[in-house]
Amino acid sequence: MTGAPPVAVLIVDDQAPFRRAARAVIMATPGFEVVGEAETGEDAVRMAKELEPGLVLMDINLPGINGIEATRQITTERAETVVMLLSTYREEELPPGAEHCGAARYVNKEAFAPDIVEEVWAKH
Repeated sequence: MTGAPPVAVLIVDDQAPFRRAARAVIMATPGFEVVGEAETGEDAVRMAKELEPGLVLMDINLPGINGIEATRQITTERAETVVMLLSTYREEELPPGAEHCGAARYVNKEAFAPDIVEEVWAKH
C-alpha cells in the first residue's frame, strides 16, 4: 500500500476497552488509520456518512439499532465501505441476519489482529 493514502477506519463498539484494543490493532496495521469511534448503531450510520471510511469495525451488540442493522444501512448507503463484524459469538451462534447484512466477514474479537484486517481489506 506504499504511496496510497491510508484506509480510513471507523471503530464501532459500546465498550471503551475494546475500542482502545481495536485502535491499537489498527495503529499496528500499516496503511490504516482510525478516523472515528462510535458507541451506538445510530452513531455508526451517521458517522459512516460523514467520515466515509473505507473500513468499519462493527460490534454486533450495540445500544439502539444493533450492528447487523447498522451494517445493512451502511453497506446499502455506501457499497464501497467494507464492514467487518466483530463480537464474542462463535460463528455458529451468530444472530439471525448476520450472514446477509452486507458485512465482508465476521471475526471473533479474540482473533482480531493486523493480519485479519489486511486479509479482509485485500479481499474486498
